[in-house]
Amino acid sequence: MAYVITNACISEKAADCVTVCPVDCIEEGEDQFFIDPDTCIDCGACVAACPVEAIYHEEDLLTEDLPFLEKAKTFYNIA
Repeated sequence: MAYVITNACISEKAADCVTVCPVDCIEEGEDQFFIDPDTCIDCGACVAACPVEAIYHEEDLLTEDLPFLEKAKTFYNIA
């Protein structure tokens, strides 16, 4: 995974990240958006655009945000 969308997105779902993504790698799930790691080019445009600061690089996730990494892996069927 490159970038992971975390808890703040669930209540907001502003979609600013979707608008700025140059490779259209952000998909809407049932309660939040997800970033496709196979399509993402690690440009960081989504991070800068997110009004609720919900997007983090996988390596920068806090312990409490790790369930969102697993949720994203499940969404994209990644083992």
